[in-house]
Amino acid sequence: MYAANVEGTRNVLTAAGSAGCQRIVYTSTVGCIGLPRPVNEQIIPSDESTPVSEGQMSNHYKRSKWQAEQVARELAAKGLPIVIVNPSAPVGPYDVKPTPTGQVIVDFLNRKMPAYLDTGLNWVHVRDVAAGHILAAEKGRLGERYILGNAEGNWTLAKAFDVLQEITGVKAPKIQIPYAVALSAAHVNELISGFTGRMPKAPLAGVRMAKYKMFFNPAQAIRELGLPQTPPRQALADAVEWFQTHRYVHA
Repeated sequence: MYAANVEGTRNVLTAAGSAGCQRIVYTSTVGCIGLPRPVNEQIIPSDESTPVSEGQMSNHYKRSKWQAEQVARELAAKGLPIVIVNPSAPVGPYDVKPTPTGQVIVDFLNRKMPAYLDTGLNWVHVRDVAAGHILAAEKGRLGERYILGNAEGNWTLAKAFDVLQEITGVKAPKIQIPYAVALSAAHVNELISGFTGRMPKAPLAGVRMAKYKMFFNPAQAIRELGLPQTPPRQALADAVEWFQTHRYVHA
């Protein structure tokens, strides 16, 4: 992971600079931006200036991406024409694998979500994220980073499930799992996974990340790039339609 994300980033960015690329867009993640702050029991969404340190990187994926972004910023400071984009939680069509956020929707559609954690994400349409990359290449300030998210997309998981229920008619889970219970279950899952060789259903890293509501403010990308703002409900509806059409739903 470190070889691909960190050294791979250095190799590709350096090669792109040597080849004379006039603009290089590096895809990072909002996981490299400081965690949202609670103020008077309300979550203040993070922006590009929110302080962050490597100590906040709770797993190897986030740590390797954070180190890779530092490489990109270091090379930008040395003169490479790099613009950094930090997508939040993209959803929508063509999620073949699917991604972790897409898997949440697939599990919901297949009625495999009996309960939920009190967590949250910034949901954004994947087409807006794709457009954001092009806009960053066209308009982004060199050395700057841009959150590719949706200003109205800071939803708790409970709200996202309620919207999915409205879209699909599938009942949203009503049971909220305490974080400590989920963390204990994740430890057991990881232990079992070590014997079976199968991916854990509740990865420990994912549960640890779910402790925080990952709410973000994409105002800079909207203002400077003209980032599109497709309603999050439409993003979920498009994802549902694609998963249903391509037989990901068996319930």
